[in-house]
Amino acid sequence: MQTESLQANDEGFARAAQILRSGGLVGIPTETVYGLAANALDGAAAAKIFAAKGRPADNPLIVHISKFEQIYDLVAEVPDSAKKLAKAFWPGPMTMILPKAPCIPNEVSAGLPTVAIRFPSHPAAQRIITESGLPLAAPSANTSGRPSPTTAQHVLHDLSGKIDAVLDGGPCGVGVESTVITLATNPPRLLRPGGITLEQLRAVLGTVEMDDAVLHPLKEGVRAVSPGMKYKHYSPKANVIILKGNDAQYAAYVNAHAEPGVMALCYNGDDEKLQVPAICYGGSTDDDAMARELFDALREFDEHGASTVYARCPEPKGVGLAVYNRLMRAAGFEVLSLA
Repeated sequence: MQTESLQANDEGFARAAQILRSGGLVGIPTETVYGLAANALDGAAAAKIFAAKGRPADNPLIVHISKFEQIYDLVAEVPDSAKKLAKAFWPGPMTMILPKAPCIPNEVSAGLPTVAIRFPSHPAAQRIITESGLPLAAPSANTSGRPSPTTAQHVLHDLSGKIDAVLDGGPCGVGVESTVITLATNPPRLLRPGGITLEQLRAVLGTVEMDDAVLHPLKEGVRAVSPGMKYKHYSPKANVIILKGNDAQYAAYVNAHAEPGVMALCYNGDDEKLQVPAICYGGSTDDDAMARELFDALREFDEHGASTVYARCPEPKGVGLAVYNRLMRAAGFEVLSLA
């Protein structure tokens, strides 16, 4: 299969919509990361997503819509809590999990009785959904387990020859996948942190619990009810090790382990104190920048042939919780405390 490269113009949108209506796969931009889209109401089309990505079939997909009213066709019930969240954060980087309607194929829900729904804010994503006339199932458009794609070039690197097309809508603004909250439990529970923070969710709903799998490995025998809950995810080829400590402790440890193949993922300014090649991904208090730059940085380590990456990560609060969550999974939860 030859993967088409489409531009974000009338011709590109029309072609993307045509492919999707015919059961094909298209890499599409969203404000979070690029998604690999297929008709969410067609189980055979959704199955192609899993095959192209090498994604485990027990990992559910998120269904994307382009107006709130579409949710009523996709879920069994829309509670007041869903309406409140939608009013506060849609369109935007937040996904809600609700009991599914009969039209949702098992391939999309991974056999679960629930479905994840999101209304993206990216204008190109909205237009593709609208022009196709379909809700679109779309996980990240990357090889499963690798860093998520934030540019069309990332998608082509991973999936060229495996999908029908990629529509280039420029780099993603948020840079990490959407916040996922389940409303199928009482109280609601945060399953995956993202650009909408736990604090913001609680400001709207009151009590919102945080699932144990946000900060820890998914317990053995427990099913993933949301994307991003698997043990190891978002990983470059290098072995990522998270170092917890202050500026001096971090620099001292990295420099003591300087050897060929070792690189650093660090805050702005750290690189000046290091004796290994480094990629900076934001200031120590700029969580938004870290989220935006994280996956691009992890991919860049592969380009440099890194074998080991010593990473700094932010405190697990606000948007920093999303960065912490992604880095922990990229590292397979390998953390060294330097204090």
